[in-house]
Amino acid sequence: MIKTASLSSISNTTTTKPFILRIFIFSVVLSISILSFLLFLQSPHHLPYKKTITPPNTTPTPSTTTYFSSRKSFSQDTTTPPTTSTTNENNKHNNEDIIDTNNDNNNKNGAANDVEGLRTRPGYESYEKYVQRQLDKTLNPKLRKVWITRDWDRKVNVFSKFFSDLIGKKLLSNDSKALCIGARVGQEVAALKRVGVPNSVGIDLVPYPPLVMKGDFHDQPFDNNTFDFEFSNVFDHALYPSKFVREIERTLKPGGICVLHVAVSRRADKYSANDLFSVAPLMKLFEESEVVRVKNVDGFGLDTEVVFRKKIKSQWP
Repeated sequence: MIKTASLSSISNTTTTKPFILRIFIFSVVLSISILSFLLFLQSPHHLPYKKTITPPNTTPTPSTTTYFSSRKSFSQDTTTPPTTSTTNENNKHNNEDIIDTNNDNNNKNGAANDVEGLRTRPGYESYEKYVQRQLDKTLNPKLRKVWITRDWDRKVNVFSKFFSDLIGKKLLSNDSKALCIGARVGQEVAALKRVGVPNSVGIDLVPYPPLVMKGDFHDQPFDNNTFDFEFSNVFDHALYPSKFVREIERTLKPGGICVLHVAVSRRADKYSANDLFSVAPLMKLFEESEVVRVKNVDGFGLDTEVVFRKKIKSQWP
């Protein structure tokens, strides 16, 4: 009897072990499958784009493109990285309303570039360091991935609503030659094209073809009186607000429209170079334009839309 019981026990143990092993293997495989499915759902590549507007290739092949007319007949390799060279006699550093960046008092205090209600943030020892600070954000690989994936449709949709409203108010038309200033990867430009303004382009320190070309908003690479419409939501990133505005008024055609989205009721982000406390400083800076309207908006942290129309008679022929 003892021998029989022992054999029976061994038989049961032998039968149970493979069963438990199969259950364990099945559990592991099931867990891996569930985990893989969840990771797939969270992947940015899983998010769909609208078929009509898709972000450009993140690694575009070099191409030479001519955008409108320009002071330099702006035909260039659109993938060339931005330069901060100061050797060009016609560049931003030699313009009379730019502060000498070697002057510590001017640059650190910002007083020489401020108007009442507008404060330039201190701490930039040179223009090159200011540019590098902006590039730290623009070239951040995590941010760029967000801009062209999960942020893309959301921002294009919001910008499209803004521009559709401007078309309805006859401040923008399908025939407008349009510029987006500080456009990063070109969501604003894509939105303009979506609402029927095909002749649109953006500028930024880092190009993103075909929507955005290389350009410094302190020294736009275009001829006088080039655009019918200019839009920007990066006024707070201008180290020299007066130069930023001057370049808009120079490149706008007489009667052209400029739309700015700014933060008035709250402070801008850590990469901002100035703080605006009311709309009044903008009205003072736009010497060659008249205010068309001011309204509240909800534009990605910016709360106020200010629309200017350039005067028919201005200092730029």
